[in-house]
Amino acid sequence: MTKEEKKRAIEDIFDRKTIVEILPSKEAFIERLSGDEKMLFFIGFDATSPTLHLSHAKNIMLLEKFRLLGHKVVLLFGDFTAMIGDPTGESLKRKQLSREEVAENVEKWKKQIRPLMDFDAKENPPQIRYNSEWLAPLTFQEIIQLASHFTVGQMLERDMFEKRMKKGDPVYLHEFFYPLMQGYDSVVLEADVELCGTDQTFNALSGRTLRKKLQNKEKFVVTVTLMEDPETGELMSKSKGTGVFLDTDARNMFGQVMSLGDGMIEPLLRHCTRLSLDDIDDVLIKNKNPRDTKLQVAQEIVSIFYGKDEAEKEKKYFIETFSNKNIDLDSLESTEVSSGETFLDVLVREKLAESKGDARRKIIQGGVSLEGEKLLDPEQSFTEEMNNTTLRVGKKHFKKIVFRK
Repeated sequence: MTKEEKKRAIEDIFDRKTIVEILPSKEAFIERLSGDEKMLFFIGFDATSPTLHLSHAKNIMLLEKFRLLGHKVVLLFGDFTAMIGDPTGESLKRKQLSREEVAENVEKWKKQIRPLMDFDAKENPPQIRYNSEWLAPLTFQEIIQLASHFTVGQMLERDMFEKRMKKGDPVYLHEFFYPLMQGYDSVVLEADVELCGTDQTFNALSGRTLRKKLQNKEKFVVTVTLMEDPETGELMSKSKGTGVFLDTDARNMFGQVMSLGDGMIEPLLRHCTRLSLDDIDDVLIKNKNPRDTKLQVAQEIVSIFYGKDEAEKEKKYFIETFSNKNIDLDSLESTEVSSGETFLDVLVREKLAESKGDARRKIIQGGVSLEGEKLLDPEQSFTEEMNNTTLRVGKKHFKKIVFRK
């Protein structure tokens, strides 16, 4: 890569506005990024669920751009920290997973991310690491030594801890260990740069503190945007089951993109496609109808994971099905149900609703139908007479009901 090509690539990274903030200094970071010295970038993901979504994909695609600039990159799977459970502002504490659950999630993730990076690159391939390599062997004495570099006051500065204490909710002692462990990841990796969502800034800065105190080295923290609908404020969330998920097939992925609000069109184009910024501007200018623009967005995203031919096929299917109201039962994705299983359970399981409460609202509001007949009873169960019928949720989600044998 020539200096001019490198300069344009760096400008493209920043012009997409995926990056929100760089600590301690954007200027110092760009200077290092533009130079000949190779830095080590990493981003960590806790394996707390079996699937990733497009907001994770966005971060991995950004990491790949830094790799193509010649820098070393590491995808760090938090198989150990997932068992601690990063504190969350949504509940008192996050569920702690077993080793078996975490290992199963990691294997699924490795398959989901393969289309996003060139893992077969002969030169400077991306690395996958697991933080159980260094966190599991730590002795209690070593953990205490790490903890001695932080004060209780520093830990309580974390926004979610402050909110919980003001509400009178408990903050558990083990939750303080999470930023400590994530911080130690930076030390072991000898990381120069950590990418993280804006919700992980506190944890990433813990790594910056330890890198300075233990190794006398600088570490940049690069925070990236979260995939938030600008109109509703809803985030893609693997814990809530909201967003566009990477473990689904091409048809479902296309439909999930199409079901997002129109406010997500430009963020998806900028952060989750490989279109140039000039091409993105052309798409936004030429397509006056949001639906047509979203069709192109869905096609671009599905092509990354399943190829151009499959994406084109799903675009045609979507138009024929939802524009012409021509539903082919044999072509629908099926879901297996058991006699006596409730519609509430199935909607949540198939990610057609965020929760049982959300599923109940959809049914009460007339948004769920079977064979064209609206469901009226939220507690209704499936019966064998419903085998090979079409379940519709909202305007765009269809499932073929098949009973387990």
